[in-house]
Amino acid sequence: MLISFTFLYLFVSIALGLYAATKVKNMGDYVTAGRSLPIWVVMAMVFATWFGAETVLGIPAEFLDGDLGALISDPFGAALCLILFGLFFARKLYQMNLLTLGDFYRIRYDRRVELIASVAIAISYLGWVSAQIMALGLVFNVLSDGYISQFNGILLGTAVVLIYTLFGGMWSVAVTTFVQMIIIVFGLLFIAWYLSGMTGGVLPVIEHAAQAQKFNFLPDFNALAMLAFMSALLTMGLGSLAQQDVFQRANTSKNANVAVWGSVGGGVFYLFFAAVPVFLGYSAYLINPDLVNTFMQVDSQQVLPQLVKQHLPLFAQVIFYGALLSVIMSTASATMLAPSVIISENILRGFVSGISDRNLLLMTRGVVVAFALLVAIYTLWSLEQETSIHKMVENAYKVTLVVAFVPLVAGLYWKRASVYGTYLSIVLGLVVWLSLAFTMPQLEESLPAHFIGFFAAIAGMVIGSWRWPNQAYRLAHVAP
Repeated sequence: MLISFTFLYLFVSIALGLYAATKVKNMGDYVTAGRSLPIWVVMAMVFATWFGAETVLGIPAEFLDGDLGALISDPFGAALCLILFGLFFARKLYQMNLLTLGDFYRIRYDRRVELIASVAIAISYLGWVSAQIMALGLVFNVLSDGYISQFNGILLGTAVVLIYTLFGGMWSVAVTTFVQMIIIVFGLLFIAWYLSGMTGGVLPVIEHAAQAQKFNFLPDFNALAMLAFMSALLTMGLGSLAQQDVFQRANTSKNANVAVWGSVGGGVFYLFFAAVPVFLGYSAYLINPDLVNTFMQVDSQQVLPQLVKQHLPLFAQVIFYGALLSVIMSTASATMLAPSVIISENILRGFVSGISDRNLLLMTRGVVVAFALLVAIYTLWSLEQETSIHKMVENAYKVTLVVAFVPLVAGLYWKRASVYGTYLSIVLGLVVWLSLAFTMPQLEESLPAHFIGFFAAIAGMVIGSWRWPNQAYRLAHVAP
């Protein structure tokens, strides 16, 4: 029964995506949904796109294994990113009428910066999308009682997400995500209400967590611990600002105000609603401590799915797994589209002169297929390496923090930011990050190499822009 429902749900999602694909007439429709969406749809997309597998499976696992401070990167850093983007970036970028975030780097700097930044952004998505596909494989494995291996579940999940993303692009993402957001919210709230009846209410769960010192948030009061804490917050909070999917959500808005408040509203809702899966995961301690102890040793990401499977009636399992599939698929589809668009528009298009809009759309769809295959391969490799979903998402933003964030902020807010300053920023950031990561891996726990690379990138932008200003800027300020 549960398996039948799962495949019915997947079929309906594909059907919705293919229906939305009928609205795609050109590249603009495919990437931005015609810049026509109202605030409630934009807010739903921002929330549901970020409320992914790591939120429902990864965050509870990290909380069970550590405390509230272990969640500093997600949800705290993730919510910070969305709120900052809405307040300081959404309006400026929306008014530039860009197709992709990569276009900004070309317009503000030059083609080389566009190419480098776009490659960095595309690479960063590999870990994020793979985390969602990994979670789909896990869900199929649990639902089938092991009949579908996680290996085969990963391949099945990749195929499902690929089908409706391939044809409908942003329209498919918008329509399916809006429906999935409703299922996510009401489904998880219902499961939280049901489990609270088994724990004697919400308060016993909170009291148990407090006694176990799970609400410790701030790090030890020493320089290294505080730097590591800030690094985890800012890697997600700042590194993910220079991402196509964040920009893409805002860019579908019907006006600049919708872009701003849709992003802010989605970020605030994300932060508060992320408490629901944490409550669900910790409820397991009161309901079945043996189950928690067993799966904390095997795979902590399975605690919540196994709790639902073993202790809830069929109708509640259907609601939970429907919400979980919605969570994963809404994020996977959007994050599979974003890098594909960047690759076709900002990397490949520059090597193909005079390409028509129709052929660009075909090329983008081809890139979606190629990226999906790459994601499947990387996910299977990560499965073999036993990389956690939460860690895969955390690692995704290191490269954009070092390469793309500083040129984005400087380009928007500092008129003197120059092309050569950007070159120096990227080179210094990458050299410092990679050299420290390979030669001093012991730093990772206290002061991560990418965080030091981030400060090197800032220094490179400042020094390079003052030493080699843009010619147009320099002439404008020395002319009589």
